[in-house]
Amino acid sequence: MDQPAATPAPETDAPPASAVPSRRRLRAEIVIVLGLSLGYYAITAALRLIERYLAEPAIGNQSTTINPSRSSIDYVDLALQVIRQLYLLMPVFLVLYLLSEGGRSALRRLGLTGHDHHWWKDVGVGLGLAAVIGLPGLALYAAGRAIGQSVRIDTSGLPEAWWAATILLLSAAVAGVLEETIAVGYLMTRLKDLRWSPYAAIAASALLRGAYHLYQGWPMAVGNVVMGVVFASWFHRTGRLGPLIVAHWTLDAVAFIGPEIVGQETLASWGIK
Repeated sequence: MDQPAATPAPETDAPPASAVPSRRRLRAEIVIVLGLSLGYYAITAALRLIERYLAEPAIGNQSTTINPSRSSIDYVDLALQVIRQLYLLMPVFLVLYLLSEGGRSALRRLGLTGHDHHWWKDVGVGLGLAAVIGLPGLALYAAGRAIGQSVRIDTSGLPEAWWAATILLLSAAVAGVLEETIAVGYLMTRLKDLRWSPYAAIAASALLRGAYHLYQGWPMAVGNVVMGVVFASWFHRTGRLGPLIVAHWTLDAVAFIGPEIVGQETLASWGIK
C-alpha cells in the first residue's frame, strides 16, 4: 500500500541551534564590529569633547566640519570622497555576512526584504520619522549654540565643484546605512541573541548613538540618545530597518544641502548658525 506523502515542514526564519554562535563568540564579534566602526567613533568623539573643553577658545566658539575637502586638486578630492564612502560601508558588508550564518538571509533578519515588504511604506514612514526628529533637533542645536555648549557644525567643506552636491547626498545615504545597520539592526539583533532584555538593548543602542556624537557637544549627544531610543524602539516593535535608513538619509540630506539652499543669513535669523 502506498505510504502517504510526508507533510513539508513549515518555513521558518529561526536558525538551527548549531547555527547560533556561542555567547562568548557573540560578545567577541560585537566588540570587533564596533571596534571597526561606531565604537571607535564613540571613543574618539568622547576624547574630542574633553579636548574641546580643555582647549581655547570656549567650546561654543569652536566648529567642526562633517564633510571636509580631502585634496586641493579637484578630481583627486572627488576620488578620495568616493573611496571614503565605500570604505565606510565595509562594516555594513561585514555585519550582513555575519548575520547570514547558517544560510539565513541577513536582509530578511533586518526587515529589508520579505513577502510583506513594500519600499513605498518604508519611504512614507521614514519621512514621517524624519519630520518628528528633525524639527526638535534643529531647536536643540539652536539651544545648544545659545548656551555655548554646542560647536558650530559646518556640514560641508567641499569646494564649489559640479560633484559637491552629489557627494553630500551620497555621504548622507552612507551615514544612514552605516549608523542604522550597525547601531540598530546589528546591535539589537545580536543583543537579542545574547538574551538581553528589549529595554537594555534599546538603551545600549541609544547610548552608542549619543556617544559617537559627543564631538558636537553634550546637548547634541543627548538629542541623539533620544533619537536612538525612538529608532531602536521602532526596530524592536516592527523589525524593519528600512524606514530608519530613509529617515536618517532625509535628516542628513537636508542638513548637508539645506544651508546652501536656504542661505547662512536666513539660518542666522532663525538662531541656527
